[in-house]
Amino acid sequence: MALTLLSGLRRLNRTIAILVGVLLLACVVFVLADIVLRQMGSSLGGTDEISGYVMAIATSWGMAFTLIELGHVRIDILRGRATGGVRALFDLTAMLALAVTVTLIAVRGWPVLSRSLANSSRANTPLETPLALVQAPWLAGWIWFALVSWLTFVAALTLIARRDFAASEAAIGTFGELDALK
Repeated sequence: MALTLLSGLRRLNRTIAILVGVLLLACVVFVLADIVLRQMGSSLGGTDEISGYVMAIATSWGMAFTLIELGHVRIDILRGRATGGVRALFDLTAMLALAVTVTLIAVRGWPVLSRSLANSSRANTPLETPLALVQAPWLAGWIWFALVSWLTFVAALTLIARRDFAASEAAIGTFGELDALK
């Protein structure tokens, strides 16, 4: 079950990553169009603001993909010297710390969005972008990251409880320079 859950999360996050990539590509086209128009004496305006919003949204959604693909960086000086079960406990502790931290960020993000909705807040820029339009997908990305973190933690805990340390390491481990040389 744990491996099926991780496999499903990997597939879903890859789909999300493609959608985020399309969003980034659209942003690139928008910025390039603005650059070309500026050369002709005109401008779409707001490209810096919109690209900033897109980057914030892409980052929040991309974090879960990076987690599943083992792309997050950790300091692993102790882990690299450990074996089997101890290594798995280091990985599990790191995963728990990440899940708790990301959950806290998601929980603290809700009042920001809630206040923007209640006040109909707009950006203090020429575009006057309704902030909730940006904050909602941004917060959804953090919530998704928190959910993926907890599901990954539970899957890894299940694998460790079964003493399947190799599968646990493949799911939440970190591979440093020493591992790359082997």
